[in-house]
Amino acid sequence: MSNENKSIHEFDLQLICEYFTHVERQGPGSPEVTQKALSFVEGLTPQSRMADIGCGTGGQTMVLAAHTSGQITGVDLFPQFIDLFNANARKTKVQNRVKGIVGSMDNLAFQNEELDLIWSEGAIYNIGFERGLNEWRKFLKTGGYIAVSEVSWFTDERPREIEDFWMDAYPQIDTIPKKAAQMQNAGYIPVATFILPDNCWTEHFYAPQAVADEIFLKKYAGNKTAEEFIANQRHEKQLYHKYKAFYGYVFYIGKKI
Repeated sequence: MSNENKSIHEFDLQLICEYFTHVERQGPGSPEVTQKALSFVEGLTPQSRMADIGCGTGGQTMVLAAHTSGQITGVDLFPQFIDLFNANARKTKVQNRVKGIVGSMDNLAFQNEELDLIWSEGAIYNIGFERGLNEWRKFLKTGGYIAVSEVSWFTDERPREIEDFWMDAYPQIDTIPKKAAQMQNAGYIPVATFILPDNCWTEHFYAPQAVADEIFLKKYAGNKTAEEFIANQRHEKQLYHKYKAFYGYVFYIGKKI
C-alpha cells in the first residue's frame, strides 16, 4: 500500500459507501451513547414522529426504536445503506414503525412542523452543522428536539498535524462552546452537551473496520484506489490514538423554541 495518504474528498462516494456497508455503525457511537442522548428528550409518545437523518444502515436507529414507541423514518443518500437499514428493521421486528427511505439531507420530504425529534449521529457534517440546524428546524414542532453528534475541538489550540487533517476533512470543525452557541443562534435551547467516550471510536467504530478491511482488500486485490482508501482509514485511526486529547465527537441536544 502507498504510504502517501490522500484527502477523503479524493475518493468516490460509492466506494466509501460500499466499504461502510460492512460495519454496523458508519461513525463513532454506541448503544449506550444513543440511549444517553435520548434520555434528554422529553415528551415522546406512541404518536410521535421521528427522523434519523444520514441514518446509514441504522445501527443507532434500531436502538432508538427499542427505546421509543413512535414512528421513525431513516433518510440516507445511498440505496445500499437503506436496503440494509430496512433489513435490520425487519430483523429487529420494528418494520411496522421504522422505515428507511433514500433521500438527501438538503432536500428532505418532511412537512413543516411534522416531527417531534430529529436525530443525526455523525452525519450532519455532510450538510454542515450550522446549516443543518437552521434548515431542519422548520420540520420540527415547537418544543420538538434535535440531537446530533458532531466532531469538535476540545481545546482552543492543537498540534499542526491534526489541525491540518481536520481542516481538510471538515473545515467547519470548531470548539464545543462555539457549536453550542450555533445551536442557540439557530433557534434552539441547548439542553445537553456531552463528549462521546473513547470506546465509541475504538470498540464500536475502528475495531469492526479490521474485518471490513480484509473483505474490501480481498475483493479489490491489486486495486490501487481501494488500497489507498484503506490506508487513509488506517491513517485516520492512528491520528485519533495520537491526538484524541484534542478532539472527538460530541452530542448536542437542543429544543426548538
